[in-house]
Order: sequence, then structure tokens, then C-alpha cells
Amino acid sequence: MTHEMFALSLGLAGMLAAADIAQGAPQCDSREAVTTLLADRYGETRRGIGIAGQSAVMEIFAAEATGTWSITITLPDGRMCLMASGSNYEAVTETLPAEGNPA
Repeated sequence: MTHEMFALSLGLAGMLAAADIAQGAPQCDSREAVTTLLADRYGETRRGIGIAGQSAVMEIFAAEATGTWSITITLPDGRMCLMASGSNYEAVTETLPAEGNPA
């Protein structure tokens, strides 16, 4: 009976871990599909762009009306992946102190 309970609990733990990994995995599709989803469902538009690593493009999308935001990465093969999203977006511009010069 002990071996059966151990096997059952190990199987359950494996299923829960797999669900957590799937939940945290980036969601990828064509750039057109992802940008359309962000615009149509959340009203988000591109607010920033940058190079990530050597060959990926990072973009920030946000909606002022709702405060939602999303960070995406576009890979060299054209797939765009949703990396993070949240709420309470606020655009800010600030000058940070230069290194060695305390504020």
C-alpha cells in the first residue's frame, strides 16, 4: 500500500509541475496574430521597442484607458512571444544619476 501511495503522489506531483510549467511558458504565434490580439482584446498599442540579445526584438505594448501592458519578444523566425503582462501601466521619463555621481 505504501508503494502505491508513493507512486500516486509522485504522479500527482508530476502533473501539477507540468501544469505550472505550461502556465508559465511564453505564448507564441505570428507577429500579426499577437499584435491583433493585443489591440482588439486589450486596446494595447506599441509604446517601446529594443533589441534583446543578438537577434530578437523586444516590444512593450500598453493601453492608457485600462492600464494593461504586455512585453513581447519577436524571434528571428517571425514568431512573437508574450513574455509578461500586467496592469497599472504608467509612462515615465526620468534621468537616472550617472555612475559615480550620486544624486
